[in-house]
Amino acid sequence: MPSTPREITVKRKCCKSDPRCKRCPVVAKRLSAVGMAERTGPRTYVVDATKKSAKRARRFKAAKVKL
Repeated sequence: MPSTPREITVKRKCCKSDPRCKRCPVVAKRLSAVGMAERTGPRTYVVDATKKSAKRARRFKAAKVKL
């Protein structure tokens, strides 16, 4: 099922919790690295990721695993 692109504003600082929160800048950067998000401003991203992909990006070990 395709996802709907949505604009999110990330937090200023990562809280480093596990799993990371939905507005975490680290999660947005991970999604951006694989092409599921596009940076539109200093703290804003347009995210076009499925729920499953976003969940995997929030997990700790997702940095080593391909989304």
